[in-house]
Amino acid sequence: MGSFSIWHWLIVLVVVLLLFGRGKIPELMGDVAKGIKSFKKGMTEDDTAAADKGVDAKAVEHKSDEVR
Repeated sequence: MGSFSIWHWLIVLVVVLLLFGRGKIPELMGDVAKGIKSFKKGMTEDDTAAADKGVDAKAVEHKSDEVR
């Protein structure tokens, strides 16, 4: 009982290729890359929008709700 041997990884690779096919894996990885790029673009747009308003994007105002 330890790490996987080369045979385990080869069997996993064969199963993945059978499930997704040869053309599907590069397409899937391209979609993941596009998602990461859009996420980064959205994060930079949020930072620039906050900078334009003069608000620190990382500052959080906290109002105390004390019960008396």
